[in-house]
Amino acid sequence: MGGTGTVRGRSGVRAYIGSFTTAGGRGVLVADVDEETGALTVTGGSDAVADPSFLALAGPVLHAVSETGAGAVAAFDVTGPAPRPLGAPVPVGGAGPTHLALAAGHLLTANYTSGSVTALPLAGDGTARPAAAVLRHEGSGPVADRQSGPHAHQVLPDPSGRWVVSVDLGTDSVRICALDPATGELALHGETALRPGTGPRHLAFHPAGTHAYVLNELEPTLTICRWDAERGVLEPLRETPVVPEGTTGPRYPSEVVVAPDGRFLWAAVRGTDTLAVLALGAGGAEAGLVATVPCGGTWPRDLTLDPSGRRLYAANERSGDVTWFTLDPETGIPARAGAIEAPAASCVVLG
Repeated sequence: MGGTGTVRGRSGVRAYIGSFTTAGGRGVLVADVDEETGALTVTGGSDAVADPSFLALAGPVLHAVSETGAGAVAAFDVTGPAPRPLGAPVPVGGAGPTHLALAAGHLLTANYTSGSVTALPLAGDGTARPAAAVLRHEGSGPVADRQSGPHAHQVLPDPSGRWVVSVDLGTDSVRICALDPATGELALHGETALRPGTGPRHLAFHPAGTHAYVLNELEPTLTICRWDAERGVLEPLRETPVVPEGTTGPRYPSEVVVAPDGRFLWAAVRGTDTLAVLALGAGGAEAGLVATVPCGGTWPRDLTLDPSGRRLYAANERSGDVTWFTLDPETGIPARAGAIEAPAASCVVLG
């Protein structure tokens, strides 16, 4: 979900770590990845942009949201050991952008505070131009302190490239849009309602492109959906827990990733500070919790798989670290392998 393209570090792969500068983060960090062990070695960083909480990579250009009240995106040249800002941040026309993705020659942002999605065309050098369209969500949910209005939390293209989906925590729904590659206009195609009060946060597709998994933040569950790319229709099938039965206390799921072979799914859960392992079956139509393990820190906000699918990286926001795990190929269970300090870490992208 961090984007396309590969930037070569000493091992051929690099890690890019976003953070909250207002909470002591160092902005955007760049680290080389050891090919044999998965270990990270920081080579440089940039604090030129406030709160670059989520990142997307496109070849030699790294894009970051600036999750502020004004709301902007920034671009960095990452061909060197440290990220180099490429021009001034570009406003997104929405407040609190919390996620971004690349699609059809555009940069898309999900603006949490204002409950909207923005499309910004990309220039020839890979940087963002002024916003071409802002699609505002409407609605609310039953959890008064979190769902008084729309809160777009994620936006991404579907595997077919025909649609853009946006996940809204405030309205308990997922919207499906068509993006015009020529104009950047976003046209609402449909909206899928999920169970009220679940607070959907992020979504991941099965590699076959026939199913999608919506991770809910306000209730620790995963909603399994059928995805019809021909019609642009998302159909909820069932929910399954991402914490063991009887778990109490704060439980706020944050991120979901799916194995390249479609056998396993992993979800991060803040509060319990765990990584949930779910086995997928029936071509992606079924998911069941098989294990949970400690995330290696506190408040795991983001997860990412390495390109081989053999390792998992967790950005632990409150303990200020990025922890990596080796994945058992038979069970999918992560084993902690190491960590680096990364204050207020909010995102990790590999490429």
